[in-house]
Amino acid sequence: MRDAVIVDAVRTPVGKRNGSLAGWHAADLSATVLNALVGRTGISPEQVDDVVWGCVRQAGHQANNVGRNAVLAAGWPESVPATTVDRQCGSSQQAAHFAAAGLIAGHYDLVVAGGVEIMSAIPANAVAALPEFGKPTSKSIRDRYGVDFHQGVGAEKIAEKWGLSRRALDEFSALSHERLAAATDSGALKRQILPVTGADGTELSVDEGLRRGTTADKLAGLKPAFMENGQIHAGNSSQISDGASALLMTTSEKAAELGLTPLARVHTAVVAGDDPVFMLTALIPATAKVLAKSGLSIDDIGAFEVSEAFASVPLAWLAETKADPARVNVNGGAIAIGHPLGASGARLMTTLVHHMVDNGVRYGLQTMCEGGGLSNATILELL
Repeated sequence: MRDAVIVDAVRTPVGKRNGSLAGWHAADLSATVLNALVGRTGISPEQVDDVVWGCVRQAGHQANNVGRNAVLAAGWPESVPATTVDRQCGSSQQAAHFAAAGLIAGHYDLVVAGGVEIMSAIPANAVAALPEFGKPTSKSIRDRYGVDFHQGVGAEKIAEKWGLSRRALDEFSALSHERLAAATDSGALKRQILPVTGADGTELSVDEGLRRGTTADKLAGLKPAFMENGQIHAGNSSQISDGASALLMTTSEKAAELGLTPLARVHTAVVAGDDPVFMLTALIPATAKVLAKSGLSIDDIGAFEVSEAFASVPLAWLAETKADPARVNVNGGAIAIGHPLGASGARLMTTLVHHMVDNGVRYGLQTMCEGGGLSNATILELL
């Protein structure tokens, strides 16, 4: 039986908004991780059957199939095809799902999945801000729900529904920075991060959004961002970021043929939908769905990567799943690392697979909240 395995995973450091990576072209930054896979594994680019690339804001230099442009920018043969996927914040996790499905079906033997986002150049509201192109939500959708969808308002609704206090949100956010600082200082992230040259010509080798010394007390002074007297603010939300991530995937049989060592197998992969007004809650049913399909329980999972779009999201997920908080985002999450939309799914998977290898964790689960009330969930099995 064919399977889908990850043989390498690499990412750039995540750059902060208008920071060291802001001047990169999305295709060129993508090319750095594509070529890193070649250099780290010794494969020949012409062996790659497809590149499945995630990107959310497909405008400007992220338009016109940025995945294909990344292949060309990397200097890979013109025979290597590519496509670009938009499943909002889960775009590159979905890219990995499509890659795995293609491998298992026999469509691919060797494939790259990943993604990119230069949010400094293409802001989250860039396309929606252009009235001549129309609103992303049609009148029929607005009539159905009576509102325009907004992630920040959704995050506030989640905090209210699950009874999450401002203090709890801020404590979780401070912990994200504390964990990232510890992982950075210990070298736990070194093998997954590809150093790149920043705008000032110096090498960037660590995630730029880390704010050392962040505490809940310091965060308490920040003003709500989306609702008067709300609880969501810049400090307990994911950062606007730039970055790229990539996974080299194949089958166990092909890996043996090529002399590659699989790190983890894609055990189970699902996607789920939920209320688009709350928007960010679908990772709860997605987790239930992936566990049911896998035959595993929440206690069988030794490590979790759960998107930190806003602190209320993983805290609501924890309340519903009863997962062990000590196993969740142990190296920090998007509140500290940042959230380069199209790259984030592969970034989480890269972090997860390396953590599993380094710590002998048999099963890892990744899930992300996504615009439109969607979520992907993936279980990886250590090999």
